[in-house]
Amino acid sequence: MKIGNIDLGDSPVMLAPMEDVTDESFRLICKEMGADMTYTEFVSADALIRNIQATTRKLKINPGERPTAIQIYGKEVEPMVEAAKIAETAAPDLIDINFGCPVKKVAGKGAGAGMLRNIPLMLEITRAVVDAVKLPVTVKTRLGWDHDSKIIVDLAEQLQDCGIQAITVHGRTRSQLYSGEADWDMIAKVKQNQRLKIPVIGNGDITTPLKLKEAFERYGVDGVMVGRASIGAPWIFHDFKQMLLEGHYEELPISVKFDLLRRQIHESIDRIDEYRGILHIRRHLAASPIFKGIPDFKQTRIAMLRASTLGELESVLDHIQNFILPKYSSQ
Repeated sequence: MKIGNIDLGDSPVMLAPMEDVTDESFRLICKEMGADMTYTEFVSADALIRNIQATTRKLKINPGERPTAIQIYGKEVEPMVEAAKIAETAAPDLIDINFGCPVKKVAGKGAGAGMLRNIPLMLEITRAVVDAVKLPVTVKTRLGWDHDSKIIVDLAEQLQDCGIQAITVHGRTRSQLYSGEADWDMIAKVKQNQRLKIPVIGNGDITTPLKLKEAFERYGVDGVMVGRASIGAPWIFHDFKQMLLEGHYEELPISVKFDLLRRQIHESIDRIDEYRGILHIRRHLAASPIFKGIPDFKQTRIAMLRASTLGELESVLDHIQNFILPKYSSQ
């Protein structure tokens, strides 16, 4: 699969852009684990052109994680054009436009998936961004606004006509948010449109290597984007790539997974500071499958997520790794 001149090989697996998740450290780890491409956190066009420091920090790309896309969002043409130009100076491999974020603070204001209620403006923004930058431009969006407006097949074709070089489709409407199941049959219909010549990347509910394999073999997508299943589990890309390359996979040892989580903690602290770095990493710890299903774990989990210093957090993790998990795994 190629996006412009970027060759991602056969059946590429990408790390989805996620706010407060896909920071530089996490992206690099996912890349090392097997992700073929990474995406930054959402970058607000309005905040970027106002030079808000917390937003401009999101543009930093580690050479080891490439190819990498900077994803921008907004609801007006000029700010989006200006933001795309600023993002281009950070030298990503491509610019991605977010027309898919469903959360109220984004979609409710007309940006992200909110643009699905104003298709003419969506197309105008896309055309303008494509014309404004030299990098390839791609789009990530959803099936439509709600169940009665699943317009993605025609919309993908319209976006192609604006000049985008790939499209990622999340298999839900905006109204669904993240509830229900992703509709991969609709994603397949986008791919099956004979008039569509650009790569189609599927997204939604890819949580296991078997589901990943099915996405390629049954639904025929060119690439797959993985989001929530990677939070607290960057090693999932190791499992995915091994399944695609060898037809089976072997999970990494629990010690390796703990090392990766500890690395994230330290790099989060180094990137921000101790207190805010730990706050940031709590989302990964809370979602990590390492801790799922451990009996009588509630109080330990509370202690882990309440830790406010590196020493406190390391002490809890040592206790889990050295005492709780060995006891649990032997039962």
